[in-house]
Amino acid sequence: MNDPIPRTVLVIGGGASGNAVTVLLRRAGIAVELIEAKPDWNVLGSGITLQGNALRVLREVGVWDEVRESGYAVDAVGMAAPDGTVFHVQQDHHTGGDDLPSIFGMQRPRLQEILCEAVVESGATVRLGTTAEELIQDASSVTARFSDGTEGRYDLVIAADGVGSRTRAMIGISDKPEPTGMAIWRVPVPRPEGVERMQLSYGGPCYIAGYCPTSKNTIYAYLVEANRDRASIDPATYADEMRRLAAPYGGAWPEIAASITDPAQVNYTWFERLLVDGSWHRDRVVLIGDAAHVCPPTLAQGAAMSLEDASVLAEMLSEEQDWSSLDALLTGFYERRIGRVRMVVEASVQLGQWQLDGVRDADAPGLMGRTMSVLKETP
Repeated sequence: MNDPIPRTVLVIGGGASGNAVTVLLRRAGIAVELIEAKPDWNVLGSGITLQGNALRVLREVGVWDEVRESGYAVDAVGMAAPDGTVFHVQQDHHTGGDDLPSIFGMQRPRLQEILCEAVVESGATVRLGTTAEELIQDASSVTARFSDGTEGRYDLVIAADGVGSRTRAMIGISDKPEPTGMAIWRVPVPRPEGVERMQLSYGGPCYIAGYCPTSKNTIYAYLVEANRDRASIDPATYADEMRRLAAPYGGAWPEIAASITDPAQVNYTWFERLLVDGSWHRDRVVLIGDAAHVCPPTLAQGAAMSLEDASVLAEMLSEEQDWSSLDALLTGFYERRIGRVRMVVEASVQLGQWQLDGVRDADAPGLMGRTMSVLKETP
């Protein structure tokens, strides 16, 4: 006789993928408990660029209307010289279908707020400021021991605890993110008049100087350079340092730079890569999102890949009436995702490596076009 349908799932991590999978599983009638290490539910950050395939999942989750009202749709990318002269405007691929924008910018904290509200409305149990300290598995369940001294018993644990995932190591997966050699400065600033599309400048003191509207009144600006020892940069100087790097750029950049005054608003992060190969699960614990794969933002596909993980896993768990063969189900999830994710990670890393190596005749447009054409297909 088959085991009854498992009804209890623990989701570790309340970021985009953890929130999305929680909402989708709750819709299927599965009980979900979500824990998040940060007591503020991690409502922080600057901006985020979402491709159409990310928007497709957000629509599935049921938050597209709120997202659409909170961000800025863009269907073209301007390529500019460092002085701001635009030499090419490219219509981008509609990877989520023709009825969704090809590119959508929004403030990351607002996206997180929308997803958090959806989790609460789903009826999931949410525990903030809580971590899983130990996971003990047996043939039919996982017992989680938490940082507040409590414990719980679950049929499945979904680890969506990000690039620095503690769960990944806890279940014996030794893969760790590795730096690619690049780093990015990010800041949210007021939108200069006339900025209505995403724009990228290659060359100058940085590999990329870019910005994308995130609302009617704001943009997300960023500068990509070779990574430096983070300990050598005083966070109190972040605004000064970003203004210094932005100074040689023309167009909207002088106005953008003038708005970079608060170092606490500037984020400095190294680009990293990670692809857990072979399997994303150990028994009844499965990794999704940045816990399983990380790519530099050269294709703006990191959030999309994480959201797609949530969508595919929730679909498979919701449709499968018998979880007694959970190992086969989770193996199938990995096999369904690995080819697509590998393509994105490798293409994202390659785009950056060409810049690091100074390859002038690299077929970056071709690589991007081929990748985006595949991403139009549903995962």
